[in-house]
Amino acid sequence: MVQWTTVRLMLILEVLLDLKSKQGDVTAAFLHAKVEDGKNVYVNMPLGFRKKGKCLRLKRYLYGLTESPREFFKFVVDKMDNCGMKQSELDPCLFISDKVICIVYVDDFLFWAKDENDISELALKLREEQMDLEQEDDAAGFLGVRLEKDSTTGLIEMKQTGLIDRIVEALGLDKGTVNGKYTPAEANPLVKDDDGPRASGDFNYASVVGMLLYLSGHSRPEIAYAVNCCARYMFCPKASHEIALKRIGRYLKQTRDKGLILKPTLQDGKLSIDCYPDADFAGLYGHEKSTDPASAKSRTGFVITIASCPILWQSKLQTETALSTMEAEIVALAHSCRELFPVLDMVSRIGPQVGLDVGDTSMNVSIHEDNAGALVLGNTLPPKYTPRSKHYHIKTVWFREEIVKRGIKLVKIDTVEQLGDIFTKGLSKVTFEYLRKKLMGW
Repeated sequence: MVQWTTVRLMLILEVLLDLKSKQGDVTAAFLHAKVEDGKNVYVNMPLGFRKKGKCLRLKRYLYGLTESPREFFKFVVDKMDNCGMKQSELDPCLFISDKVICIVYVDDFLFWAKDENDISELALKLREEQMDLEQEDDAAGFLGVRLEKDSTTGLIEMKQTGLIDRIVEALGLDKGTVNGKYTPAEANPLVKDDDGPRASGDFNYASVVGMLLYLSGHSRPEIAYAVNCCARYMFCPKASHEIALKRIGRYLKQTRDKGLILKPTLQDGKLSIDCYPDADFAGLYGHEKSTDPASAKSRTGFVITIASCPILWQSKLQTETALSTMEAEIVALAHSCRELFPVLDMVSRIGPQVGLDVGDTSMNVSIHEDNAGALVLGNTLPPKYTPRSKHYHIKTVWFREEIVKRGIKLVKIDTVEQLGDIFTKGLSKVTFEYLRKKLMGW
């Protein structure tokens, strides 16, 4: 299944370069792959055709067999290769040719090209290769995410109003008047609350969290922090955790028709890739019980943007215990770099295929850091280290080397402008709405 980072990257390039898009669906997908010679799979004969002592040997795979998904994907790779579509090393579900780019999510296909006729020509070739592909007009919707394209501006907005309605209904907020919330999380962090009242069980806590995780990971990044906090208590929720979930629901009900607006912009004609890592040092300390090891954990939050559009974001507690603000920031910086470098490679691979020069002269890559100590260490060539980083500097060597090798700029950013801040803590209404505007476009 294709990574959503790849999907968002292609949507950004679609807006920037006015690419044409089409969506296709493979009919009866798992029935396409043939059972290889020497492998025997037998089934009972259907009612009305049964003969005593007889059974059927399959020539093609059926739904329900454990091998079917894998064999279908091997079938897709083979047929794509026959049509000149080469599989990407960075994302196995990305296929690229000289004229067309295609991404695959099981049996759903998305195509992009400068000329719509190139997509139609590829679809015909795939049909000649015995792939029963039903072609639709454009990529209007993909896996529950509605892609609304403004015909005037060309901008794309990713929405999941249907999923939001299901969440609101599951929480019981669809009946009567419910006061909305301007932020999805309170300023104080959500704690384990061992001694608090038990959950009422009025709704399926785990089910709602699952839907919220899908929503926050695809079209609503501004709720990622609040959702991750609730997800920590999925198996032992308390009444306070249910209240936190309902707060998210009330926020979503008020902003139901909103989504992630992709409004890419070039800086001086250049494609910019920016990373905003941030950390909340021991944010639970003083709120959680001091006997709980999690009380000393810091939180990592970051977002990676391409042409000022979010393409990848995360909010999660750090697995190790940082001993200082600087160490927490360095851990967040290292974590964001692990996600940033593959994105750089992906852009460098796709860019030339769509006529976008992403060489050293036209791609600006910046990591925006607001911690002075992390800036000094990040810009210090290995194996050197600062006195305060001696005990953990080894883990920083790899990304500091890559920063130099790739020509990445590690620059200072004002905390007020730090987009990663929205992924690390509950913010006030004014601060939240300011960062949401920069992140979401509304």
